[in-house]
Amino acid sequence: MLENKRSDRVGDLLQREIAELLIRRVKDPRLHSVTITQVKVSRDLRHAWVYYNILSGGPTKDSVEIGLARAHGFIKRELGRRLRLRYLPNIEFLWDDSLDYAAHIEELLKKIKHDRDDTENSGGD
Repeated sequence: MLENKRSDRVGDLLQREIAELLIRRVKDPRLHSVTITQVKVSRDLRHAWVYYNILSGGPTKDSVEIGLARAHGFIKRELGRRLRLRYLPNIEFLWDDSLDYAAHIEELLKKIKHDRDDTENSGGD
């Protein structure tokens, strides 16, 4: 149980630090509209999966992916300098599709509501 709490704390720390690096230190403009939504860290603290999304109106997912791949080494070096961890986790950036999924569910709910309203309006005539 204590290990799990530690991995959660390390994940929160990595999320804050990576977000700050993307805003203040990374010079690539493609990455300035990236939001770090979550960081999951393995129990042994050796691997970190950094989930990200893009603010609307920002660059494409593909261009952000390229930018993150190019900035990966810089981000890892900066984290190594900033954090007091015995081992810096291997970082993998992953697209967070939860916002896309939520938008899809919202569209489905709107369609159901619209269909229900149409049925009620046509049945009352």
